[in-house]
Amino acid sequence: MSDKDKSAAAVLLSRLKGLWREIAHSDGAGQTSGRLAPDLPEADLALLRGQMRACLDARGGEVSARARAAALGRAYLSLSESGRVRFLNLLATEFAPDRAAVDKAVAGLAEAADETTRRRAEANLRAALEPPRLRLLTQFNALPEGVKFLVDLRAELMLLAKDHPALAGLEADLKGLLASWFDVGFLELQRVTWRSPAAVLEKIMAYEAVHAIQGWTDLKNRLDSDRRLYAFFHPRMPDEPLIFVEVALVQGIADNVQDLLDPTAPLGDVDSADTAIFYSINNAQKGLTGISFGNFLIKKVVDDLTREFKQIKTFATLSPLPGFRRWLDACLTTGEAGLLNAAEHKTLTRLSNCLGAKGSLKSLLADNDWTSEPLLGEALAGPLSRLAARYLAQEKRAGGTQTLDPVAHFHLSNGARIERLNWMADLSANGMSQSVGLMVNYLYDLAEIEANHEAYSASGKVAASNRVKVLLKG
Repeated sequence: MSDKDKSAAAVLLSRLKGLWREIAHSDGAGQTSGRLAPDLPEADLALLRGQMRACLDARGGEVSARARAAALGRAYLSLSESGRVRFLNLLATEFAPDRAAVDKAVAGLAEAADETTRRRAEANLRAALEPPRLRLLTQFNALPEGVKFLVDLRAELMLLAKDHPALAGLEADLKGLLASWFDVGFLELQRVTWRSPAAVLEKIMAYEAVHAIQGWTDLKNRLDSDRRLYAFFHPRMPDEPLIFVEVALVQGIADNVQDLLDPTAPLGDVDSADTAIFYSINNAQKGLTGISFGNFLIKKVVDDLTREFKQIKTFATLSPLPGFRRWLDACLTTGEAGLLNAAEHKTLTRLSNCLGAKGSLKSLLADNDWTSEPLLGEALAGPLSRLAARYLAQEKRAGGTQTLDPVAHFHLSNGARIERLNWMADLSANGMSQSVGLMVNYLYDLAEIEANHEAYSASGKVAASNRVKVLLKG
């Protein structure tokens, strides 16, 4: 967990403890949480087990149920990391589906002799498969910020399950629960402006992971009249953006992010803008990983922009290639034959000797000094752009048809095509370490989106412009 994530988690923990304290003590339910030691020793597990069972007993009506859930949540928040693992293991193992009941329901279904008996057996099987832990987690929906607590809990479970396999089933249950709650039909698209609540603006700054926001001045620049920022929100998390996209309204398809992010650049004329550039898309909640609504965000934003600006006809991205450098380094390490052609080898060797550097591509890319040598940069542009095109369009995930690059997969599955590779488009430290400074435009041609989506989803066929196809042939 990053320092930024730890800080955000600490703030949420402190706020939730305060929010849930009064609820937990409303009928005495909060007394147990105060008696649990942070590391949850064996003696305390019996107390916790009883508290969990009390949450499932549903005695005393809605107020008591909320109090018990709040007390259980506060107990979890009071634990150390090892204590939380023990808490979650207890929930995962002792409140899983009753296997004997499942086996009995399966046997009943197999023995069903008529339609009525079969329907009853199917209902019995569904009931047996529903784990008590899921009913317990659902109770947090009634608490203030309870949904956010569950989202963050799943993010924690995703990390813990790597070392604690017994937690995988609990994580899967929670993912299914959140997927039903975060159906796109429940989400609201909002335009974020400089007048939006400070809490929302602070979250945007904290969650921006593609192009870090350098303070309030930078944020204000990204919210100016020639820019748009849209986010999806959930009614139970009104101050928490789920996913957001930053858009620049420009003339022509942008080819570098330095110009887009330059705070000294003159304000663009939105009335003459003919292109909307999606230059940063961020999934803000790690606990919602694998629950996709990014494609709906793109479509809704295009609809909104089309209504506001009738003259804008081109919708494209300026996107990173986050896995390109890692893939390229792996190819260079294994010494893949044919990665560079003879002419490229000769040119790079000659220039490197002139500059007193080692001649291999791997050694040249070991540091970023080559960016200050125009001739060397020009010599690298061709081969690296060609390799980037191969990486985006041809390299697939193991055993499948999906592209290796996650950003490419996102846009191609939404119906975009790879339009253009842009050399020296992101010279930031992050841009160089991930993509060797390259960026890519994905074009959303409204007339081709559906066909592109179907072709990619069905067989992994990648839509690409003629200029990208030329690179692939090179």
